[in-house]
Amino acid sequence: MSDDETRKDESVNEAEQGAGAEEAEPATGAGEDAASAGSGDGEVAQLREQLEEQKEEVLRAKAEMQNIRRRAEIDVEKAHKFGTEKFVKELLPVVDSLEKAVESAQNQEVQNEEVVSRIKEGVDMTLDMFIGALSKFNVEQINPVGEPFDPQRHEAMSMVPSNEAEPNTVIAVMQKGYLLHERVVRPAMVMVAKADDSGGGNVDEQA
Repeated sequence: MSDDETRKDESVNEAEQGAGAEEAEPATGAGEDAASAGSGDGEVAQLREQLEEQKEEVLRAKAEMQNIRRRAEIDVEKAHKFGTEKFVKELLPVVDSLEKAVESAQNQEVQNEEVVSRIKEGVDMTLDMFIGALSKFNVEQINPVGEPFDPQRHEAMSMVPSNEAEPNTVIAVMQKGYLLHERVVRPAMVMVAKADDSGGGNVDEQA
């Protein structure tokens, strides 16, 4: 074979090898694109997961804020309702004194009944006005004569044998109690009935 023919064969072989390499390159590029796409999907899924977590955190924060707001509203409501409790406690002894004055005028025998009657009438009017003013601020009296003993509202000062009242029933009030918006400001001091027999009823502290 001559030198010219040898050179031609070598040129043909080089051309074929070059063409094969060019055909193989696109396949390599496609694999890289597929890998890149797979990596992108993973990043999207991770971002979605992070987004869901952040949404849950926001919802929890909103719920906590609502709870704080409700608690604050309840505290403000209680402050409005019971802010006068100390003031009410200071007024109650005045009411007690007026009531005792009325009772004394009723029980004492005096020479000048007309004077006593006028004093009693004035005290009665003052007491009624006082109690009316208290009621405007949701203050109510506890006067539980004839009612079952309630340790939440009554304070038993003594127990008295009685055939006329059921055991654990209030038969006398030594000092009236008071409520402010249904909360006990001062319990009523009471006398409680018990059975005559020695094994008779004790005050039911769970009543």
